[in-house]
Amino acid sequence: MTADRQFAVDVVTRLRGAGYVAYWAGGCVRDLLLGKTPKDYDVATDARPEQVRDLFGHKRTRAVGACFGVILVHGPGAAGDVEVATFRTEGPYLDGRRPEHVVYSTPEADAQRRDFTINGMFYDPLQSQVLDYVAGQADLQRRLIRAIGDPLERFREDKLRLLRAIRFAATLQFDLDPHTADAIRTMAAEITVVSAERIAQEWKRMLTHASRLEALRLAAITGLLEHVFPESLPMLGSDAAARQLWELAWSAVAGLPQPRFELVLATWLCGVPHYSAVAARTMCLRLRLSTEETDRIVWLEEHARSIDGASEFALSRLKRLLAHPYVLDLLAMARTRCTAAGLPMTDVEFCETYLRTTPAGIINPPPLITGDDLIRNGLQPGRQFKSLLESARDAQLENRIATFDEALKLVLGLAGRI
Repeated sequence: MTADRQFAVDVVTRLRGAGYVAYWAGGCVRDLLLGKTPKDYDVATDARPEQVRDLFGHKRTRAVGACFGVILVHGPGAAGDVEVATFRTEGPYLDGRRPEHVVYSTPEADAQRRDFTINGMFYDPLQSQVLDYVAGQADLQRRLIRAIGDPLERFREDKLRLLRAIRFAATLQFDLDPHTADAIRTMAAEITVVSAERIAQEWKRMLTHASRLEALRLAAITGLLEHVFPESLPMLGSDAAARQLWELAWSAVAGLPQPRFELVLATWLCGVPHYSAVAARTMCLRLRLSTEETDRIVWLEEHARSIDGASEFALSRLKRLLAHPYVLDLLAMARTRCTAAGLPMTDVEFCETYLRTTPAGIINPPPLITGDDLIRNGLQPGRQFKSLLESARDAQLENRIATFDEALKLVLGLAGRI
């Protein structure tokens, strides 16, 4: 038994020994019934938050949502943490994110407030028994994502569930229950009330998973895609041109090997006509992506066609491009798009071969001369510095100069000093 699973058993055992009801809950139960190893374990109990802290000790616990009945219990070493939540029902979700209040309740009532039937089950690890008040086992067997109770009500409570339904259906390769799918279509426009960070996190999980094409397809047919990514609208029409754009982007994304989020998103949006680096930056700001994620996506969009004709580039231009830290993503994007469009791979293969056969020190050697060197040799800082240094760098990359003295002589000559 793994350390995290053993600790999750120990938490239940300790709560039971103190006279409380306690079960595993949520996603870990779903994964166990699917024969998968849970990523983490959650425990649901009738113990109140303060009772959980008293039982395990304040040094071993942390209140991560005490007002909602949630306490984090720290395990030893590699065991990690277990989230312990008190059985509860919830008040109205006035902000579409969290309830205004909670009322501690029973396992049956707690199950009814959860999102989807496959996530609404409990498991007794001491008796190896499933407690299922929402027909979650039947939906697992039918491979169905179904909201618990009224799907519109579940989605009004937390509108991120609109995207979570898509993610579960795609990653588990399950079908969407028709009533649940209809509710997503009805409420698709309301996804925008969810924080950008939460939306982005769901998409990161979807687009880096092997099922990313199915996630995009489901998001498109339920109307979510156009509200999260309005940039995709040219691909979502019913005419032949829109279908062609969609198929090209779809095929390109399908060909990406072990992609990171930024690469998938840049590759997919690269198929949108007239899509620009400026539009990409606007999108990244809207989703509140990190600076590094934004820089990577924007650079990929800005340089999407930069390897066209690479076999004919001057060495300085080629080396500058291939020295960029995001160039492998650029080549992966170019390769998949060429494959999808049936275009020749000549320039991609040339760049890949050059990178493979040329030492990094030749592609991107340390500069021979710097701005400080120019100042020490009597040149005044100004706009000319950049062009002088770039000229020296080009000459170095093209193997026309190889020493500091040669670089200085070139620069001074360009500056009219010799």
